Amino acid sequence: MPFAAIDRRRFHYQDTGGPGPVVVLSHGNLMDHSMWQAQIAALRDEFRCISWDGRLHGRTEDDGAPHDYWDSARDLLALLDHLGVEQAALVGHSQGGFLSLRAALLAPGRVRALVLVDSAAVAWPTPALAQMALVAEGFRAGGPEAVAPELLGLLLGPRDRHPDLHRTWLAGWQRQPRERLAAAVGVLMGVDDLAARLSEISAPALVIHGEADQPVPLDLGVMMSEVLPGARPLVTIPGAGHTPPLTHPEPVNLALTAFLHSHAHPTADAAG
Repeated sequence: MPFAAIDRRRFHYQDTGGPGPVVVLSHGNLMDHSMWQAQIAALRDEFRCISWDGRLHGRTEDDGAPHDYWDSARDLLALLDHLGVEQAALVGHSQGGFLSLRAALLAPGRVRALVLVDSAAVAWPTPALAQMALVAEGFRAGGPEAVAPELLGLLLGPRDRHPDLHRTWLAGWQRQPRERLAAAVGVLMGVDDLAARLSEISAPALVIHGEADQPVPLDLGVMMSEVLPGARPLVTIPGAGHTPPLTHPEPVNLALTAFLHSHAHPTADAAG
């Protein structure tokens, strides 16, 4: 099981290896590297795929110190250093998109292309923050079972449509300490607004968004696709909620592979 020792923390990651261009896949809040299995299966013949667990998630061993998504972006860049990777395409779901955007601002020369899946560049409105506070307190007071029915519905859609996904992710939460889950939600609540800085990101970009996403409404994806200078046309996934890489992998893979084939290779025309 590979780990990277970065600044007193041990980050768990998976690396398919190989000579292809590097693609780093960053998971959403309360998820982990395994959410990308279907995408890695579609990409690994052409690309070297690296997926990882961020602080407070999965198998990563962190110190629990306060952090934000700028720190997470630095974690990603340090992981690239650890693996000897100079440049990569970054694919991020939700909070994985938050940190990928910040990595593109911190180190633009290291980001060959950017894919943002059901993510956003703005701070949360007050009603969303209130809902997240209830989720965090639910984890602390009652554990995963207290929040799973409603939260998994928001993340994955109705249980009767995706029963296996609901069971899998509930079991994953049950293996985590309650306070760790609550703290992860707390980091999510603190995301800062980047809307005014999107014009600084010149890398080719693709925004993929579930049409029925409730936690991150579609209009936030539309905004990024309109403001990012290198953005290609928005890809909307019909019928999908917040986590289409899990619930609708086929259309996500189709869009992702076509974009990365055109823009993640060293010889790709960044202006095309």
